[in-house]
Amino acid sequence: MLKAIFFDAAGTIFETREPAGHIYARIAAKHGLRADDAVVNDGFRHAFATTPPFAFGTGHRPEALRRFEREWWSGVVRKSFEGLGEFDDFDRFFAELFAYFGDPGNWAPVPEAHPTLQRLKDMGLRLGVISNFDYRLYRILDGLDLRRYFDSITISSEAGFAKPSPLIFAAALEAVGVEPGEAAHVGDSETMDFEGAQGAGLRAILIDGTLDDAESVDASGSRIASLASLNKVMRLLWLTS
Repeated sequence: MLKAIFFDAAGTIFETREPAGHIYARIAAKHGLRADDAVVNDGFRHAFATTPPFAFGTGHRPEALRRFEREWWSGVVRKSFEGLGEFDDFDRFFAELFAYFGDPGNWAPVPEAHPTLQRLKDMGLRLGVISNFDYRLYRILDGLDLRRYFDSITISSEAGFAKPSPLIFAAALEAVGVEPGEAAHVGDSETMDFEGAQGAGLRAILIDGTLDDAESVDASGSRIASLASLNKVMRLLWLTS
């Protein structure tokens, strides 16, 4: 019997109000560097993929973790703009960008988030978040009125492991007291969420925007076009588990 379902955060239950590449480029222009949105977005994707995992582990004081998180993001952002020009003052640019993405007002829940999460709670499932994010996630979830649905929030910077490592999934499972075979995980990344969850022994559900309205449901890995299809998939998995 399924007892718990975990969710990725950004891109799965909430999203930026503007495309991320546009945000980076718009704020960069205010600080003296002008670049095309798509070029900046490609630079960010490359920087994010080639930077060591966003995970620092337990045993650190909160203020040390906050410093590590900020330094990690600063490195990723600086690398994103390599070869695109010079900032008037990179530190001032980064401070504005970091604050922007920490403001809940610049994010929005996906349209199906609140009703979907409420129905899953009503089914008696324990809900959790597993995210390669930092401490700003707590404020964003609060500001979007999403945190109330979750029994646990596991972020890589505090857990010491980042998706797709099975160890971050293990930490989340322990937090809600269930076994891998009793849980599912929903996310929008083939590697981080879908393959990561499967590797940790959870049922994996991938949100794939390239799909039509049909769902592909399987005991170990299912694909859906949007969060709106999740309740149907969960009922099918519940009945076949």
